[in-house]
Amino acid sequence: MHRTTRIKITELNPHLICVLCGGYFIDATTIIECLHSFCKMCIVRYLETSKYCPICDVQVHKTKPLLNIRSDKTLQDIVYKLVPGLFKNEMKRRRDFYAEHPVDASNGSHEDRGEVADEDKRIITDDEIISLSIEFFDQSRCAGGGVDDKQCRDQVTNRRYLQCPAAMTVMHLRKFLRSKMDIPNTYQVEVMYEDEPLKDYYTLMDIAYIYTWRRNGPLPLKYRVRPNCKKMKVKHAQQDGQNSINRSAAESDSASDKAGSPVGAPSTSSSLPSPGTPAQSPHPAHAPNNVNVNGNAAAAAPHTPTRPFAQYGGGGSGGKPRKVSLIGSSTSSG
Repeated sequence: MHRTTRIKITELNPHLICVLCGGYFIDATTIIECLHSFCKMCIVRYLETSKYCPICDVQVHKTKPLLNIRSDKTLQDIVYKLVPGLFKNEMKRRRDFYAEHPVDASNGSHEDRGEVADEDKRIITDDEIISLSIEFFDQSRCAGGGVDDKQCRDQVTNRRYLQCPAAMTVMHLRKFLRSKMDIPNTYQVEVMYEDEPLKDYYTLMDIAYIYTWRRNGPLPLKYRVRPNCKKMKVKHAQQDGQNSINRSAAESDSASDKAGSPVGAPSTSSSLPSPGTPAQSPHPAHAPNNVNVNGNAAAAAPHTPTRPFAQYGGGGSGGKPRKVSLIGSSTSSG
């Protein structure tokens, strides 16, 4: 079973914090010579007095260092998505600044002026409520053009809508579906996005980020119910173990017969006697575990205990001593 590993934000701080101001990146900007990143305002002010990277001292540019820095939107999006509330607080700070300085508001983009909402930026917080739709997954429905519109309409009417926190996991959703529909434990419930099963530790926020949910409608999820195969696997494993024990016992019988045969005499009979010649069985008092009938191996009944090899090492029926030929000399064991 998968164990969810949670990483604290403090462990990622060295990759998210600007060394010049000690805060999280705002308008992350990277030096193209060494790929070290800083806040845009911090690195611009620093390069006014120095032409070297503040971390590795590599020369940014001989005369115009501002030409060798680039805005890193990907890194900034990662910071906004990892640090709760950072994007919202930064947008509010920018709106407050431009409210006090209306002259400067004409320059820059909407994000620079703080006029971008969380929905437009696709930033999701843990306590945010996400609307989702859940429906039964059926490959035969609406898969081809030959399906009539009535079945598609029925599938839409069977769709259910929920509002859940963004931190809710797929495991919680599975438990909800199981209790809501009274699904027995012999069946397993799988939650899917399109036709791909989702991991139990995925949150709704993870699904929205992984599958780039655009917020143009409820988060579309599906579910399917399948028989639980765990018990079947255990039964198959036990049966395979029983068969292997039976095979090892049969091989032990064969080895015992070969040891009791005279030296140099070729073995012309199989270790498993055929049904037509019961007198050739080396152990007439006991039925063999496996019998080859018409080329098919028929296993013994499950309740028949498997005898250890030591019980086969004694004499035949009636406790009579067996004669064993050892290097040409005949001895009797008993």
